[in-house]
Amino acid sequence: MKQCTHAGTLPHPEPGALSETCPECLANGTHPVQLRLCLTCGHVGCCDSSPGQHATRHHEASGHPVMRTFEPGEEWRWCFVDHVLL
Repeated sequence: MKQCTHAGTLPHPEPGALSETCPECLANGTHPVQLRLCLTCGHVGCCDSSPGQHATRHHEASGHPVMRTFEPGEEWRWCFVDHVLL
């Protein structure tokens, strides 16, 4: 079974100041489907079902490896580098 090589070394950042929505979607006038939180820096971005796919774009620009769902009642995380659900 494939494992994430990054999860054990991640900080526990607080969400950014605009954590109630994706700041890129807000700036573009679009609406996110669901939100994701970068576990390296706390950036909040929209999911891949959203028009902007800003969580994935954040990973591509920053190299930050792991995000978690930012939806109430959900706990899962995703490692972009290792392509594994945690």
